[in-house]
Amino acid sequence: MSDLTRTFAALSDPTRLSLVETLIRRGELPAGDLVAEAAISAPAISRHLKVLRETGLVEQRAQGTHRFYAVRPEALRAIVDWTMDHRAFWSTSLDRLDTLLALDPGEGER
Repeated sequence: MSDLTRTFAALSDPTRLSLVETLIRRGELPAGDLVAEAAISAPAISRHLKVLRETGLVEQRAQGTHRFYAVRPEALRAIVDWTMDHRAFWSTSLDRLDTLLALDPGEGER
């Protein structure tokens, strides 16, 4: 499985996506703050954070007994690059479809 495939698989879970969105919005946070905002247990959040760490979406920093989490910008850059590549493809494809539809004389009859 490619890195990007694992990234999308990790983000397909609503809880993990929410964790990443929170970290994007608020920056680095201690695990306790993430648990306080979630509607699930600390061990469940810990498992989700482990998946996000293993896929490279977040990084963990230890400070004493506290664990801080932050989104890795490189992981987000890979998603943006993939999205932009596909946006160009779809934009071109949709432009061609518009051209074909404009040439179809029976278009208004449907």
